[in-house]
Amino acid sequence: MIIGVPKEIKKEEYRVSVTPFGAGELKKDGHTIFVETGAGEGSGFPDSAYRKAGADIAARGSLFKKTELLVKVKEPLPSEFDLIRGGQAIFTFLHLAPNRALTELLLNKRVTAFGYETLQKDGALPLLAPMSEIAGRMAPLAGAYYLQKIHGGSGILPMGAWGVKPARALILGAGAVGTNAARICIGLEMDTIIMDKDDGKLRKADELFMGRVRTLPLEAYTVAEEIKQADIIIGAVLVPGGKTPVLITRDMLGDMRKGSVIIDVSVDQGGCVETSRPTTHDKPVYEVEGIIHYTVANMPGAYPRTSTLALTNATFPYIRALAGKGIEKAIDSDPVLRSALNTCKGKITNQALADSFENTGGVKFS
Repeated sequence: MIIGVPKEIKKEEYRVSVTPFGAGELKKDGHTIFVETGAGEGSGFPDSAYRKAGADIAARGSLFKKTELLVKVKEPLPSEFDLIRGGQAIFTFLHLAPNRALTELLLNKRVTAFGYETLQKDGALPLLAPMSEIAGRMAPLAGAYYLQKIHGGSGILPMGAWGVKPARALILGAGAVGTNAARICIGLEMDTIIMDKDDGKLRKADELFMGRVRTLPLEAYTVAEEIKQADIIIGAVLVPGGKTPVLITRDMLGDMRKGSVIIDVSVDQGGCVETSRPTTHDKPVYEVEGIIHYTVANMPGAYPRTSTLALTNATFPYIRALAGKGIEKAIDSDPVLRSALNTCKGKITNQALADSFENTGGVKFS
C-alpha cells in the first residue's frame, strides 16, 4: 500500500502521525511511505531520519496525489480539501460531529475515513486515551496559569497559602481526561471535585484517589450549584463520535465567580459549555461574562515530542494492520478497525455521528 504522512498545518500543531521507526517498519512490510518535507521536525524527527528508515520525502501536492492511505494527527483543514482524492482512505483524529463541512466533503468524495477517537477495543478507546491523558494533565496547569490576575483571572493561587483556602477545581467527567486532570489538581493541592453520570466511574475515582477528591453525580442541578464555588472548571465529557452535550449555558456564567477559568477539553467535539469555541495555542483564551475560556482544540500539540511518541505508540499497530489487511478486508474482517470507520462509500457509518446530524439533512447513515 502507498501510505502518506502529511505535515500538520493546524496552527501551532507540531505532532506527526508516524515516527521514523514506524516508517521503517512499514517499509519492511513492503509498503511505500511518503513523508512530507518537514513533517516530523516539530517533534524532533528530521527528514534525514525518515530517509534513513526508507521513506521517500515528498512535496505536499505529490504526496496527496499518490497516496492510498493518508495518516494524519488532526482532521483535514479547508485548505486540504481540494488535495484529498475521491475514494482515498484517511486515518486520523476526525472529530466530525461539529464539522459539517468536512463531513460533507468526505461523503461527497466517498472517502473511507477512520477516526482515532471512535476506535474501540474491549469497551475502551485506546487511540484517544494517550491524548486524553496528556490533555487532562495539561488542563489544571492552564487553569492555574490563567488564574493569575495579570492574565485576567481572579488572582487565586491554586494551592492557597497558610491560613488561606486553596482554589476549587470542578471536573466534569471521570474518564481519561477527568481522572488525569484530578491527579494534577491533587498535586497542586486544590480542593477537587469530579462529577460523572456513571456511578461506577465515580466509585473508581474515589478508590483511585483514596478520598482525596469529592465525587458527585453529574446532574443539571448539581452542576448549576457547584459552578458557583469553582475557580477552575475542566470540561472532560465525551460522546465517542458524537457531539458533546452542553452542561453550562451562557446564562449560568453569571452565577460564577468573576475571573474563574473554564478549560473545555471537549471543545473538539463541540464543547460542554455553550460559550466555547475552538481556539489555538497562539491565542488560547477569551473572556465571556467575566469568565476566562481556554478552549484550544489540540492541547497536546503544545508538547509535540511527548504527544507524538504517546500517540504513535498507540496508533502504529492499527496503522500497520490497516495497511497490511487492505482497506476493504480490514472493514470486513476486523471489528476493532471497523469501529473506527466514520464514513465509507458516501455514507456515515458511525451511529453517534449520524445522530449528531439527525434532522439537519444532507447525510446518510449505513
